[in-house]
Amino acid sequence: MSSAEKSVEARRYIVRGRVQGVGFRWFVEREAHILGIAGWVRNNHDGSVEVLAQGTRDQLAGLHARLREGPRAARVDAVEVSDGKPVDGLNSFRIEGAW
Repeated sequence: MSSAEKSVEARRYIVRGRVQGVGFRWFVEREAHILGIAGWVRNNHDGSVEVLAQGTRDQLAGLHARLREGPRAARVDAVEVSDGKPVDGLNSFRIEGAW
């Protein structure tokens, strides 16, 4: 196991603001793929967007910065972050609830 595999961390993000109906989930999916992050993104019933992401500390810091910006049509008011537990076998990123 390489040191990169040993340093995998997980974070849960709740993004609040105008983040539904503006392409936010597709934005997160694209950025996660660029950064090499595994996990998922979904809309919540309260109007927020939830992200579970796992990767290295640097990858997660990059995603957090992108979540604070969002896509052009979004308005991000807050990004709540909590530690998560890495999920074995989670090696891709997907949009949940998109169909």
